[in-house]
Amino acid sequence: MLDTNLSQGAQAVLDELGAALEAGEIDRATALFTTDCHWRDLVSLTWNIRTMEGPDQVAEMLRAQLAHVRPSGWQLDEAEIPSEEEGVLTAWFRFETKVGRGYGLMRLKDGRIWTLLTALQELKGHEEAKGASRPMGARHGAGKNRPSWREEREAETAELGYTRQPHTLIVGGGQGGIALGARLRHLGVPAIIIDTNDRPGDSWRRRYKSLCLHDPVWYDHLPYMKFPDTWPVFAPKDKIGDWLEMYTKVMELTYWTRTACKSASYDAAAGHWTVVVDRDGAEVTLHPKELVLATGMSGKPNIPDFPGMDRFKGEQHHSSQHPGPDAYAGKKVVIVGSNNSAHDIAAALWEHDADVTMLQRSSTHIVKSDSLMEIGLGALYSEEAVAGGMTTEKADLIFASLPYRIMHQWQKPLYDQIRERDADFYAGLEKAGFKLDFGDDDSGLFMKYLRRGSGYYIDVGASQLIIDGKIKLAHGQLVEITENGVLLDTGEELPADLIVYATGYGSMNGWAADLIGQDVADKVGKVWGLGSDTTKDPGPWEGEQRNMWKPTQQPHLWFHGGNLHQSRHYSLYLALQLKARAEGIDTPVHGLQEVHHLK
Repeated sequence: MLDTNLSQGAQAVLDELGAALEAGEIDRATALFTTDCHWRDLVSLTWNIRTMEGPDQVAEMLRAQLAHVRPSGWQLDEAEIPSEEEGVLTAWFRFETKVGRGYGLMRLKDGRIWTLLTALQELKGHEEAKGASRPMGARHGAGKNRPSWREEREAETAELGYTRQPHTLIVGGGQGGIALGARLRHLGVPAIIIDTNDRPGDSWRRRYKSLCLHDPVWYDHLPYMKFPDTWPVFAPKDKIGDWLEMYTKVMELTYWTRTACKSASYDAAAGHWTVVVDRDGAEVTLHPKELVLATGMSGKPNIPDFPGMDRFKGEQHHSSQHPGPDAYAGKKVVIVGSNNSAHDIAAALWEHDADVTMLQRSSTHIVKSDSLMEIGLGALYSEEAVAGGMTTEKADLIFASLPYRIMHQWQKPLYDQIRERDADFYAGLEKAGFKLDFGDDDSGLFMKYLRRGSGYYIDVGASQLIIDGKIKLAHGQLVEITENGVLLDTGEELPADLIVYATGYGSMNGWAADLIGQDVADKVGKVWGLGSDTTKDPGPWEGEQRNMWKPTQQPHLWFHGGNLHQSRHYSLYLALQLKARAEGIDTPVHGLQEVHHLK
């Protein structure tokens, strides 16, 4: 009876919402929302990735979009039973728009909408070629001189970019570019991925020797093809590289290796980009309609310019260029930085008998990998969650349904549990002198990642080396590189044969500046961050990741990237936006991000 009552109550709200929207009665619709409501839309109504906060923003969006989008068919998903916890009713639902079909999740407080997620899943008449819509493959019957699958594939590969132009050019062949390429392939959008490496997956293979994924396998699947049940929980980098290379072949992606983008410019009159690339020594000019920079969540390496770097007698390099520990046995190494890469590199160097000092210039958030897996991710991404019926797609939507403005309310209790569980671990780090934090509001890893993309370490062993004094710690600001080491503002000099600058990466629009021009980079503005006005994430508040997976101020220029989870999940919404434009579907964008010139 309780479940029936919950379903009836949730459906009644959907019925009233649908009726108000169909009648164009915006005040009637917004009356269904709480005063502190959040409506997060993934492309379906806004042709954007946008969160409307409060009834006024909801009304503004509906006034702009309702006539274009015409949402209808708001019905509970019969396969999902509504639930109620601490006075909040949660229900899954389906809906349609004029051009697409969507799926959503709503949370009700006292019978009114508190949070609402609406996510476009497919375009009518342009569905992904999967499941019941998958291609037949074999063509039964007889026919003279029919090409084989291999011959058709070879012809396509030879033509695309030469006698036939791609609709979309993806610059960057890591997990982001590959995931988007797979989505576009199965939506029938001709696309080319270009990458400077020799093989797909080399962006992983060429990183430092000890690199492995710090988050678990259930969090990291790619579209259409999950890792096998035998896959390790934390995959080594070379194994990931092999998987990505295999994936590009199985997904039939047009992937140009050894290809560098030399320049790009948009011709508004012609309606296409002119992109000049060097493909293995041969210059090729491409004219895609859409250009996607999938060069990683971050941008170019932040290579510092400290006084005296030119006179250092030893070796120095950025963490992105670190070859591994083998050549540094018996050497003194100073690692500038204290986040993920710094810890991984330090641990590997210690294992190979280097004398390692980590220079911590600011506090770092640490969370043990098993605690993150069991407490931080376990309810959505774990073996137990899968056994309980949680699919990757459902988990992604639940996570996406948490508005960024209030996400810390869900995250903080989890990290409170982690701090209690691992109290001895944190006490050991503090005793060793390591400066810890849990973010500006104690909300932990995910909020730090979303706000600034760094400032944390998922511990897979290096922290114990710090606790035991096997990795040394130094504190202060680096003021000068001497002939033989690093000079701090405390007056201490750290001797070094090798300096590793684990100093992170800049904004992705640095790539736009290099490839297209500084004027375009300035026009787009900062990429990544929420505008939370917390450390390294200056305001104003955006409420979504700046310029990621959505239209930018430069028409037909897009940014795609993030971790494996984000590459998988948001590739769908970017691909649907690109497909709609390829098919000439009207895509009126609501809430295009304003440009704020942030440092």
